[in-house]
Amino acid sequence: MGSRGFLIGGGWDAAAARAVYGPFLRAAAGPRIGCVVLDEGDGGEQFGRYDAALRKVADCSPVPLLVPLGGAFDPGAVPGLDGVLVCGGLTPAYQEAFAGCLDQLRSSLAELGIPYAGFSAGAAVAARHAVVGGWLDDGVPVCHEDTAEDLAEVEVRAGLGLVPFAVDVHAAQWGTLPRMIAAVTKHGLPHGVAIDENTVVEVGADGRARVSGLGRAHSVQPSVDGSVLVRSYGAGEFIPAVPDAPAE
Repeated sequence: MGSRGFLIGGGWDAAAARAVYGPFLRAAAGPRIGCVVLDEGDGGEQFGRYDAALRKVADCSPVPLLVPLGGAFDPGAVPGLDGVLVCGGLTPAYQEAFAGCLDQLRSSLAELGIPYAGFSAGAAVAARHAVVGGWLDDGVPVCHEDTAEDLAEVEVRAGLGLVPFAVDVHAAQWGTLPRMIAAVTKHGLPHGVAIDENTVVEVGADGRARVSGLGRAHSVQPSVDGSVLVRSYGAGEFIPAVPDAPAE
């Protein structure tokens, strides 16, 4: 991994802002925070929400990095930044925007020591095996169709590989924990974590993962009998590390 990662499960509760964004902003070596926003026509407005949230927590200078829908992220924008926040939106489109520079972006963040934060979609694509959406497992509903990200079957794609487990978000609020269970079971993932809104999982360079914020993070691991083991962790608790391995 090489750089610290901060995985935010979504949510805009002002009471949680300091707990959610504070650790990331403290890890940044300076004020310039690049905010990667998928621009579906309202990119400037969406950037403004993150700009305001970050400035309320710390003295920082957010920089808009807008990627048009269907476009590709330019990793050349990373040098000169002190932190990178990948924002929320359509998760499969964010994955597509990074698909051409996964290795380059991961290497740049590690070499430059730049911390990464992901909000909602940005948290999902931080994983090596990115759960990008879907609501069906072989045609059987596992979560509400409104949470599907324009996909039918639960889908796992190549992600940035910044954290040692798969990630889903809005867990308690959108009921996405069963989707993570389906992803771990069907795709052979060694470990998945579904994160509630207004909650952050901080992953250090050593892979240790600490929970902060108002909600919980739900760890999903395959069991030897073919079932899964689900455990939930609250603020101040650490999620035990599980060795990563290629998915099927």
